[in-house]
Amino acid sequence: MKERRAKIIAEWITDPIIITVLLTIAGMAMVLELFSPRIGVPGLIGMAALLLFFYGHLSAGLAGGGTLILFIAGIVLIFLEFFLPGAIAGTLGIAALVGSLFLAGENTFQMAISIIISIFFSTVLFFLLIKVFHKKMVLFNRMVLFDSARKEDGYVSNANRSDLLGREGVALTVLRPSGTAIFNSERIAVVSEGSYIPQDSRILVVKVEGARIVVREMERKSV
Repeated sequence: MKERRAKIIAEWITDPIIITVLLTIAGMAMVLELFSPRIGVPGLIGMAALLLFFYGHLSAGLAGGGTLILFIAGIVLIFLEFFLPGAIAGTLGIAALVGSLFLAGENTFQMAISIIISIFFSTVLFFLLIKVFHKKMVLFNRMVLFDSARKEDGYVSNANRSDLLGREGVALTVLRPSGTAIFNSERIAVVSEGSYIPQDSRILVVKVEGARIVVREMERKSV
């Protein structure tokens, strides 16, 4: 009875329409997560949709251990993107996820159609959030600071700022690991040593490498 029930569930999940729905939910959830400062409800919903997708394909015997490992590796890399500078981890993670989807699919052409539909709706949602609701991407703030570096806003170029070495300042934004800090009324793009630094934390410049200013959170004084 249990085997028959599992088979019915697997057949339902591996239906092309259900696959498209699950991937679209996962894709749109990932887009929403780009605008969230941390992993939240959209991320959990997207993860649940992907797990349901792989559960069905594993139960149906369409996906093996290698596919599951590739999927998990993709998730781990995307998670690491929250803490590592640059976009390498996130790009590799997305590539691993897409690769695992194709490996799990029984029909490559049908899987490609499902992925394209998912990308289409996710792209529409992305542009709606940017153009209509004027949302700002939080996840990629460490790669491209969306706060305009304008002099009238107090921003100063990072070129030749070795004078900042050893200076103390305040994190104007969350550093995960990059963001904006303020040093004597100067707003400057900085990057932490890799750790998460909350907004308004006292920071210390520990390294200056060209335009890259590395900071560390200062220990809070006990009262």
